[in-house]
Amino acid sequence: MQMTNLHFHGLHVSPNAPQDDVLDMIASPGEILHYSVQVPPQQPPGLYWYHTHSHGESYVQDLDGMSGAIVIEGIERYAPEVRNMRERILVLRNLVLPADAAERQSVMESVVMQTTQCGAATEKPEAAFTVNGTLRPKIDIAPGGRQFWRIVNASPDLYADLELDSGSFEVVGLDGMPLAYHDPSICKRSMSHVLLPPAGRVEAIVTGPPADSHAALRTRCFDTGPDGDSNPAMVLADIVSAPASNIQPRPALGGSPVYATFSPVVLKRVETSEPQFVVTFTEDKQGFYINGKKFEMNSGPMLTVNVGSLQHWRVVNSTKEVHPFHIHQVHFLVYSVDGKSVNDPEWVDTVNVPYGSHMDLVMDFTDPIIRGMSLFHCHLLKHEDKGMMAKILFR
Repeated sequence: MQMTNLHFHGLHVSPNAPQDDVLDMIASPGEILHYSVQVPPQQPPGLYWYHTHSHGESYVQDLDGMSGAIVIEGIERYAPEVRNMRERILVLRNLVLPADAAERQSVMESVVMQTTQCGAATEKPEAAFTVNGTLRPKIDIAPGGRQFWRIVNASPDLYADLELDSGSFEVVGLDGMPLAYHDPSICKRSMSHVLLPPAGRVEAIVTGPPADSHAALRTRCFDTGPDGDSNPAMVLADIVSAPASNIQPRPALGGSPVYATFSPVVLKRVETSEPQFVVTFTEDKQGFYINGKKFEMNSGPMLTVNVGSLQHWRVVNSTKEVHPFHIHQVHFLVYSVDGKSVNDPEWVDTVNVPYGSHMDLVMDFTDPIIRGMSLFHCHLLKHEDKGMMAKILFR
């Protein structure tokens, strides 16, 4: 039907019109929507993004490229060294593999796509990643030079398990949230690879490889499960040596960083309590479900939450494929998988839930700005379009 609208993914803004309203604000062909999004002063600075969110059409519109990056400035308040670095914004999207066998082979060879079976999925690959619209671009960096990369996985269905031939990522933020925002003692964390589900973001410092080496930014094979889609390893971009360039430091915005710390005692009390809500993902040949229900635009909220609390939620994946869980306007702490504590838990807005497993989350519902009808769903957009979504009322 070609209806469309916008979702401001990860921003802590109102779900009511004219802000991040994807339920009542929708335009048919020829119509115009006017948004006025009020980003609050306490919004964590970092990488966010926008994409269309028209139910039933999200997958094809996102696949066609109806998305883009949003940067909330000020992350140097939490990671001062990035102020003097060259900044790159890398948007990962899908290139559907051509139907013609020769053309398909050419694309797969150009990105050195893994041809052996990747994980338990038996399907053949359907897409390759592009970076800012280009297949396997070159990214220049001086040997030993340091750059600040901000990467968003804007794919509707591919997982990016990122790694660098030349070393680790010095991660300073995930899903728009500086690591220091909830814990001032953590400015950055070294990670050998970073798994970005569809919609995930990472902000990291990258060091240039030696001049005489070949290095690349890659995505590793990711096992989506027996019923999942093939998600093979491939090269995303080549990293090439270039002379160091003079970078003008970004202007300092002034002001001190804002921290939102929660007492370990309070977090422990939430984590050890019984779940206040359980999200169960199921699927069959007729569609995809949350708690046995398929999403309908005219349905009421699945639950109502009083603003001002932290809650313990459990997300259960009762299918044979991975599902990325996402909730609008809210970040959450992933602290347990199958009852086992997570090392170095992080605050994110989208997380992969392994098949046949469950995750425990601390949901941050303390922001007084977020009031109204909102959504949570699987961020595999085909699954969302086919019913794996539900409403939540913040009051």
